[in-house]
Amino acid sequence: MTVVLTQSDFRSHLKKYLDQVNDDDETVYIVRSNNRSVAVISQEKMDWYERALRAKEGSLEHAIARDQLINRHVLPDDEIVESDDHYWDRFKS
Repeated sequence: MTVVLTQSDFRSHLKKYLDQVNDDDETVYIVRSNNRSVAVISQEKMDWYERALRAKEGSLEHAIARDQLINRHVLPDDEIVESDDHYWDRFKS
């Protein structure tokens, strides 16, 4: 679930929202004046974002970071592919 709130509400309930970010893996969006909104995410989630962006696509490191982001519902889950002869024929030389 995404949390969207005003800057004053965030300030008034800072501990509550920071606990949600860390304990429930929430992303908190804070609406500010002059279209200067911000998002608060956990350090762990930020680390996985950065790993996914730095890693070469197709590498093990990228796959692990991508799986972590899927588990956190940041990215959609991979579609399930039926393993039939047509599927395996794509890998033959």
